Amino acid sequence: MFRNMAVSLVMTLADSEEGGAKVRGRIVTTVAKAKELRPFIEKIITMGRKARQLVQQAEQFSSEAERGSDAWQEWRKSDAGKNWVRATAPALALRRRAFAALRSKAAVELVFGQLAERFESRAGGYTRIVRLARVRLGDAGEQAIIEFVGENDRVSSGRRRGPAVEVN
Repeated sequence: MFRNMAVSLVMTLADSEEGGAKVRGRIVTTVAKAKELRPFIEKIITMGRKARQLVQQAEQFSSEAERGSDAWQEWRKSDAGKNWVRATAPALALRRRAFAALRSKAAVELVFGQLAERFESRAGGYTRIVRLARVRLGDAGEQAIIEFVGENDRVSSGRRRGPAVEVN
């Protein structure tokens, strides 16, 4: 169930016009399910962030040669090619662990692409849970929204109202 909920949350970010989410990056569920889903999805996003950093570090060993060409074959046999494989192997392992948790290639692509880039400088706390005032009709379950932080945030104007002053 949490796998499906996590995939649903991630897939709300996909660029699809027809049948897409009303608001990107959020789903409505019960409070208890949202609290259980939060650590599950945050661990997967952390995997994506770490993999992105590893791939960026491995770029120093990469080659511009076309894959399958003779120059590419020579690069793969060289020390630079072997160092590139050693540097990107942990990133591949993280991607495989995320796929094992989500079982959706499209969701893994979004996590390791869009979400990893979005939360690159953030240390943690990628989601928030907002309780809703209304309850679910059938069983009166307490509802909540779980969403990714950053995109739908309200920005305060920076000005606070001071204390009321009486004018005589």
